[in-house]
Amino acid sequence: MTTHTKELASPGSHVLLDPTSERSPVMRQRLPRPQSLHGLTVGLLDISKPRGDVFLDRIEQHLTAHGATVQRFRKPTFTKPAPTALRQEIATTCGLVIEALAD
Repeated sequence: MTTHTKELASPGSHVLLDPTSERSPVMRQRLPRPQSLHGLTVGLLDISKPRGDVFLDRIEQHLTAHGATVQRFRKPTFTKPAPTALRQEIATTCGLVIEALAD
């Protein structure tokens, strides 16, 4: 952590940085974790890096074994943010999302 981010963190807390060209950290409250995955729809976002699909295949197996419904999504390229329409689709159809960052 930089000196600036250390100042924002209180003891025992975590600082989450937005990787989308954030100039200074924005304080965001974490959402509560679900009690169970049973019945939830989980979106798996492949950012189009090599082997991301392999990683997400394994995650999907674990999620479905715990009762989740899985929807798969893929960004056109890892070099740019996901298109607005894709982000909106994920936000409106999924209760949780996991993004693959594999190489």
